[in-house]
Amino acid sequence: MDPMGMSEREYWADVAKRPGMFVGQTSLARLEAYVDGYDAHAQRHGGPGLGGWREWLVTRRGRSCNHTWQGQVRHLALPEGWDSWELPADQEQQVIRVLFELLDQFLAERELAEREGATHAR
Repeated sequence: MDPMGMSEREYWADVAKRPGMFVGQTSLARLEAYVDGYDAHAQRHGGPGLGGWREWLVTRRGRSCNHTWQGQVRHLALPEGWDSWELPADQEQQVIRVLFELLDQFLAERELAEREGATHAR
């Protein structure tokens, strides 16, 4: 499928299926950098990017801290905590899986809000 014709949800679902195709060797650090780059590019060119993503994660978690969105995702994926930003392979895979689940949920809620907003504007 042509990436230009995809919704953001479809695009991120595609990335989740084959992350190595987008970042080379799959790692959490590379995927986080890719998400940040995507967001910066989208916002620079007038798109919504992932505006509100960190705030949505904080709300989802139910409590705030000074962590960026990357830390918020770790909190949600590893509720028992973690010892270092360098995670063991099993924890890294868990965080990657949860990252894509959370992205999908965030984008689904945003799509719904946009559709409802368009309906109310008529």
